[in-house]
Amino acid sequence: MAGNDTPTTFKAALVQMCSGRDVARNVRDATALIREAAAGGAQYVQTPEVTTLMELDKKLLFAAIEPEETSAALAAFRGLAADLGIWLHIGSMGVKVAPDKIANRAFVIGPDGQVTARYDKIHMFDVDLPSGESYRESNSYQAGEQAVIAELPWGGLGLTICYDLRFPQLHRALAQAGAVMIAGPSAFTKVTGEAHWHTLLKARAIESQCFVLAAAQGGRHEHGRDTYGHSLVISPWGEVIAEGVVQPSVIFADIDLRLVKEARDRVPSLRHDRAFEIAHAGGVAGVKVAI
Repeated sequence: MAGNDTPTTFKAALVQMCSGRDVARNVRDATALIREAAAGGAQYVQTPEVTTLMELDKKLLFAAIEPEETSAALAAFRGLAADLGIWLHIGSMGVKVAPDKIANRAFVIGPDGQVTARYDKIHMFDVDLPSGESYRESNSYQAGEQAVIAELPWGGLGLTICYDLRFPQLHRALAQAGAVMIAGPSAFTKVTGEAHWHTLLKARAIESQCFVLAAAQGGRHEHGRDTYGHSLVISPWGEVIAEGVVQPSVIFADIDLRLVKEARDRVPSLRHDRAFEIAHAGGVAGVKVAI
């Protein structure tokens, strides 16, 4: 938790987008919304997953993605953060890490324009749906291997991206490692969003006893996919304190991190984690688990 001289309150903003197939246009759209957020007093601004490009065609995807070192989009966002004097969190953007692989990478950029934290999405969404749709993120994306906490002036921000939301152990580990906020920028489909988005985000906030801030993609994208929108800020008690709709927009929330300590004092579950064994009836070997 933060020290006595650390500020405990700040204004956050979530930028909701409907990114398309043109990187330059997406950067312009994001820039306009980020400027709107800063004009509204936001000190921390988060954009959604795949801010700079929503593309399913592998050939077109790789043609549009650059390495981090030469990314014009990242350079533009770094300059924007410095110009506005804000903490800018690009929820994710693709960066080429090998001839045949892309990282789905988040960037936290300080008010001086320097990148202070990077996180590569750990969990890949590979699935065949009953509808006949098939998603294979691992065909194009290289999974990350390390959880990351970004140090902001107000406290630690655990970084996750979209499908990571379905893995509570990641969020619990971030909280145990010092996070008081967890970011969940996403591009949930309309179907999965309607079914699970609010429930999962509330659960992760309650389990980790952190604020959860999740900027979302929303609407019909150029490649035909519909995303759910409804960017959310959830308190450590599981309460929705800000919510977007579907169309591109900015939502604001006043964050008071004293509520983290309050939640953890009321239900001290993070202090009660234990290692234990799972026993199988019938002679099957047991399993040791640390939670």
